[in-house]
Amino acid sequence: MKEPYKLSAEDFIVLIEAVRRAEEIKPSQQAKRDVFRKFKVLGTSKDPPLTAIFYRIMKRLGVIDVIIKDLTGVKNTLLLDPHLRSALRVAIEVNFFSNVNYYNFAELRNKVSAYLSTRAHPYVGMFFWELITKLKEGSYRYIPKSHEEELMFKYLLPSWYINKMINLLGINVAEELFDSFNKKPKLSVRVNTLKATVDDVVRELQGRVKGLELSKYVPNVIKFEGPFNFDKSNLFKAGKIIIQEEAAALASIILAPKPGDVVVDLCAAPGGKTQHIGELMRNSGLIYAFDVDEYRVERMRELLRRTGISIVKIYIEDGRKAPKVLGDEIADKVLVDAPCTSDGTIAKNPELRWRMLEEKIPKFAQLQYELIRAGIKLLKPGGRLLYTTCSLLKEECEDVVTKVLNKIRNVRLLNIDGPYDKGFIEGVMRAWPHRHGTIGFFYALLEKEVEQKP
Repeated sequence: MKEPYKLSAEDFIVLIEAVRRAEEIKPSQQAKRDVFRKFKVLGTSKDPPLTAIFYRIMKRLGVIDVIIKDLTGVKNTLLLDPHLRSALRVAIEVNFFSNVNYYNFAELRNKVSAYLSTRAHPYVGMFFWELITKLKEGSYRYIPKSHEEELMFKYLLPSWYINKMINLLGINVAEELFDSFNKKPKLSVRVNTLKATVDDVVRELQGRVKGLELSKYVPNVIKFEGPFNFDKSNLFKAGKIIIQEEAAALASIILAPKPGDVVVDLCAAPGGKTQHIGELMRNSGLIYAFDVDEYRVERMRELLRRTGISIVKIYIEDGRKAPKVLGDEIADKVLVDAPCTSDGTIAKNPELRWRMLEEKIPKFAQLQYELIRAGIKLLKPGGRLLYTTCSLLKEECEDVVTKVLNKIRNVRLLNIDGPYDKGFIEGVMRAWPHRHGTIGFFYALLEKEVEQKP
């Protein structure tokens, strides 16, 4: 049996900073990489065990925060100092849930308390000292106080989401889905065919990664077990591979842009699909890329530079305004990869389950409808729009498409016939984590009809 990892004070501080940074930077993988790089943990022997602890914290965040509220008496964990909140999240994971030992508990308690005092108020360090002692001594225990909390603790998901999925799928299939959320997915990369072949990439990865396999569903996608240091990968730095989930990589293939096309990507950053569209166009034509997030746009610029795509014109602008910026009926193809709850990515972004808010679903659905409406204005007659989300919620998928078909007269839904499953209305498609081993994803392909002359 493998010995439990022994956590040092320095390890604990790295985890505090990674958990704190994950509140500011999305996705959490990026926050973790940034902090691990800063503390010179990335790529070392400490990387795998600390990464495992970090992701377990992210996965249990809502449950951990319930315990924090009970332990501290605060009504909302956001009232706590960010460093203290992160430190308590680490301490509760280690003491309640993980097979982890302390290397030297007294030293860790003193050093971490002192570290918190320098980052916040001296009383914060003293408060943490008392609470971690209480946790270590085992004098504190927590029992769920309601049926909703019991569901949360059982499935590690918000109770409202659990109920929605059970109503949509039935209890047995829903439990398969919930179970898939708690399994570590393989890393997924797409080969940039402008710079390499799949065989080239496979040859370079063989012997360096475990569980190497080609995607069953999407050409040019390769999957393997992590961790993998992309910062040191020549394949990555040379733009020969792009980090992209296989279900997301299928989107541009379904849209099927051709060399010379004019394409508009209304929610483009951080640019994986934009890059793929440019690649499929063989870097010939024009892509207009819209996004409002400047940080993600900078990541897109870097991706396009690294992968050699030079036909993209970027607008830091709301995609709904694209018809005013570009004019009507100028595009052969439009991609609307809309903002959404993103619950299909929970296995990949474990903390996301606790950021989802039920009351935001109607707002997302309205935004999605408005983006599609703008995209249809941009299309030439006969042009096609692909609507995608990484949501599994019917309100953000089939219901939005149904609304479009009911309200916009000059558009029709085209049938997508595989490789994933049919959705809940005829013609659309869904990828499921528990069935396909990828993120949850929804696809609907719309065509703007050519008006018949009287």
